Amino acid sequence: MPPKKHLGQHFLSDPRILGRIADALDAARDDSVLEIGPGPGGLTAALTSRVSRLIVIERDRELIPALRERFPTVTIVEADALEVDWHSLGSPPPALIIGNIPYNITSPLIDKALLPPRPRRIVFLVQKEVAERVVAGPGGAEYGALTIGVQAVARAERLFTVPAGAFSPRPKVDSALLRLTPLEQPLVADADVAAFRRFVVGMFGFRRKQVLRGLRELSGWGADRVSPVLGGLRLPESTRPQELSPERFVELFGAMVGAGYVTSG
Repeated sequence: MPPKKHLGQHFLSDPRILGRIADALDAARDDSVLEIGPGPGGLTAALTSRVSRLIVIERDRELIPALRERFPTVTIVEADALEVDWHSLGSPPPALIIGNIPYNITSPLIDKALLPPRPRRIVFLVQKEVAERVVAGPGGAEYGALTIGVQAVARAERLFTVPAGAFSPRPKVDSALLRLTPLEQPLVADADVAAFRRFVVGMFGFRRKQVLRGLRELSGWGADRVSPVLGGLRLPESTRPQELSPERFVELFGAMVGAGYVTSG
């Protein structure tokens, strides 16, 4: 089947690259693995030689018959990966998640993959610029809300680049393999993750402003209420959001909540 532009399909068929992607998952033979968006099954084939329990989610119904014929031992689910409950697809739930995922829904898929209970490891082939944002350090242009949201709950690694020419059809940009390993002790409690992310996104709406000004605008508080929060953290009021590490952002969030701040949403 020809790739469908509205589904963001770019198929990868190089067996050497597909093998490297599958190897990056570091799966044991008896691990339960979930693949997002198998397409014609290039990565699926690489995975079936490595694991015995594989589930795939494919939205394109025209690809389903060929996948079922080619991989009779694989559980194939016809669904939108953003809508289906991944944890309900196997018993036990998938321990590892992998996929060559569409560029247009990369961030939502990363967010969903990191929802608790989290898998042991996640490997996604994503747009190169997204991978650079996820693994960025404080102070750089790539560092932002996505960076902090991911690094607060997982260790992020950018493994290698896959050139645009390896795909059919050829995308406009290169891709990179991103590996996420959820932390045993996340920086922020699971119950606070959604509120923390709203806080971080709100602060990065003022990334060019000093943190004192950003907090005032985000909270609606006056300087007399915000300044003591920053003082308690020994955080200079002139600091800008992109200069704060994920750990410092978690501290700032906790201090604001302790002072009475409540995120909306």
